[in-house]
Order: sequence, then structure tokens, then C-alpha cells
Amino acid sequence: MEAAANIAGGGIVAFPTETVYGLGGSALCPEAVEKIFLAKGRPGDNPLIVHIAYFWQAPFLVREVPIKAKVLARRFWPGPLTLVMPKSPAVPEAVTAGLDTVAVRMPDHPVARELIRLSRCSIAAPSANISGKPSPTTARHVLRDLYGKIDGVLDGGPCEVGVESTVVDVTSRVPVLLRPGGISKEQLEETVGEILVDPNIKEPNGDVPPRSPGMKYTHYAPSGKVFLVEGEPEKAAAWIRRECLVNREKGRRTAVLCSRETAHFYNGCVGSNGFVEVLGSKSELESVARHLYSALRRCDLENIENIYLETYSAQGIGLAVMNRMYKASGSNIVRV
Repeated sequence: MEAAANIAGGGIVAFPTETVYGLGGSALCPEAVEKIFLAKGRPGDNPLIVHIAYFWQAPFLVREVPIKAKVLARRFWPGPLTLVMPKSPAVPEAVTAGLDTVAVRMPDHPVARELIRLSRCSIAAPSANISGKPSPTTARHVLRDLYGKIDGVLDGGPCEVGVESTVVDVTSRVPVLLRPGGISKEQLEETVGEILVDPNIKEPNGDVPPRSPGMKYTHYAPSGKVFLVEGEPEKAAAWIRRECLVNREKGRRTAVLCSRETAHFYNGCVGSNGFVEVLGSKSELESVARHLYSALRRCDLENIENIYLETYSAQGIGLAVMNRMYKASGSNIVRV
């Protein structure tokens, strides 16, 4: 396969996973890792996730595999779970941003795993987008951001999960959730007991080096201003509707990303100067997660100035949805 040969030779290729599209290069090749950072415009203090296709690849990347890491891997690999473990000296510091830990996951996508197998190396891969922008969930998204900057894209269709993997630090006695994602906190606790939640998930501390991708303050953000509106659904929808009508009068391009339950509140309030997009039902948060990034990217395509997001339950994958919305808004929260 051409893409695998490219990675084996030090190139970088975008590929699908079940979460989002990744931009991959050989994890043990510093030159390939540098190309990833340059193509994305990614800050050097933001660590990468190393993707593997087989359990036996993990010991080459880490000094030890903690007991709880083994339990979690047996339950959730392949799948949207990343485990942070003590790193092996073989892993370049650029991959880990100078940390003594490395983030490892086994993706549950046939194209991703075949790419790793054929390239005969573990693959370091962040999301295949310009740093800070919404992650790509289709090959077309990748091309819009990185055309001409990378060596190729493998098109595996739309991503099934739609938000990045869950990241768990398993280097301490009680594992710590560093980034919510496709595996929920509740699922983790059913498997290994207590899970702590890193406070940076909600209130990032810019003075502390990120231990996981996605811990930066502003992330997943479109170009327009994002308003995350908290409150009872009808009150929040009424506030958003009023804002949309004001924006319409002033000629501002506006988008509302809403639930199926509240979509009727916005009939006629945006007009032709924007759009209203239903992400999914409040009772089906997997759909909301799957469609969020595509909707945010549509906002950029249509030059939207003001974007309004509703809030959802933080249970299950809802914690990941709310985390991404919070980051996309730059903590610009309206409480009604």
C-alpha cells in the first residue's frame, strides 16, 4: 500500500479512525514527527497519541504496562480509549512534549489498523486539522485544512464516533481522566473502579504543561464567535431566538446548532443569512457527538459570525460533547 510505504519512509498521511481522522507518521522517527507539527501548526508542548495495531507493540513504547492499563485495554481495545503510561526511551521527546509518559491507543477502524500493520511501525497521530480548529470527521475536512501540506489522505468515509478518544492516565494508583471521549467515565469506573477527573477538563491552567492532547484552553473552535447557552431548554431557546432576530436585523450571519427537541423554536429566526442545524436528540448524545464537528466546520464554510450552542447532559458521552463545546466557545458561556 502506497500510504504505508510513505509512512515507513518518513512521510505523513491522514487516515480514518472511529473517532476522527488522524495525521500519522512513524512514532519512532523524529523527522516524521516534526512534519506533523509543521503541517498542523501545532504547539510543541502538545503531546501526540501513538497508535498501535497489536498488544505486543505496547511494550516497545512504554517502560511498564500498569495492571489497570491491562484491564482497560482488555475491555476497550481496539476502541476510542487512550492510555497514558511511563514512556520507553525509544520514544522521541517530540512525541511526548518532553514528558516522561506516552499516550497509546489501538484504534477500532480497519483502515487505521491495516495502515499500521503494513507500515510495520507504530504511528504517532493527532487529529488531521489545523491546530485549534474543529477536528475532521471526513476526508474532505482533511483536504480543506491540509491540502498540499501532507503526503496523502486515506478516505474511509465519515467517522463513527465523531469526537476524539478518551484519555486516561494510568500511572498512579487511581487512574485520572485527562480528556473525555468515546468511552465514558461511567464505563471506565465499571471496569476498574474509581476514576479521578483532571480539573483542566473544565478549567484549564495555562501554567501547567498539558499531559494529553485537547487540554489547551482554546480548541475545536471555528472562526466565528461561539456562545454556549446554559439554562432550562425553553428559556435557553427563547434567548437564542431573540439573539438570532437581532442578528438578522443587523445583517449578521448566524448559526444555531440545536437538539431535535428544540429545533421548532428557531423556525424563521435566522432566514437566509445563516442556518439552523439539528445535531441530534438530547436522548441520543452519540448522534450529537457524531455531528458536532461537521456542523462547526459548516459555520466556517458559510462565514458565520455568531454561533449558538445548546447544552446537554454531561453523563456518558455527553461529558465529551460538553467538553468540546466549552473549548470551542473559549469559555464564552451565557447563563439564562
